[in-house]
Order: sequence, then structure tokens, then C-alpha cells
Amino acid sequence: MNQIKLKRLEAELVKTIGEILLEESTDDLMKTITITGSEISADLSFAKVYFTSLSNLEHMKLEQEMNEASDFFRKFVADKMDLRQTPKIRFVYDESIEYGSRIEKILEEIKEEKN
Repeated sequence: MNQIKLKRLEAELVKTIGEILLEESTDDLMKTITITGSEISADLSFAKVYFTSLSNLEHMKLEQEMNEASDFFRKFVADKMDLRQTPKIRFVYDESIEYGSRIEKILEEIKEEKN
């Protein structure tokens, strides 16, 4: 599949799942989720969706909860997106924000030590 079209579909998937979290979800835990990105396979059969959360829940537990609800999301994605085949969705916790925060904290500590 054309890479430009694939990137557009990935961005649309992020937007669609974000809307589903805001509009369709009744679970308070789901309201703390932010979708940060996605990767769709070239044949559109699988999608990896990256997310973060403001919740204090352990990352593995949160990832498990999201993956248990993947059929719920897939149904709504099929309704909202015009795709020949709706991909199977797998949620993955995105640790890049926390990683960036840790690096920033370390840099601040180094800066304070120099002063």
C-alpha cells in the first residue's frame, strides 16, 4: 500500500479512537487515556495503537484493560472509518513521554549541581 495513504489512515485511526474514548466510553478509566500514535500493517489487517494515561494504574494492567476493550473499539472504528477491512487493534502503552520526563529531570539535576 502507498506509504502516504497508510500514514493518513494511521492519523485517522488515532483521531477516531480518541473520539470514541471521549464520546462513546462510559468508563472513567478510559477518559484518562490519550492516544499518541498508531502503526497499521501494509495489508490493513493489524493496527498497533499507542497510548498514555493520567491514571495511576500500572502500565501492564492498563494495557491489558485496553486490549480487552479492543473489540469495542474495532466495532466503532468500522462504523466511523471507510475501510474495506477493519484492522485488529492491539494497544501498547507509550513510554516515550515518561522517558522524556526522566531525561528532563536528570538534566535539571545536572544543571542544579553545576550552579
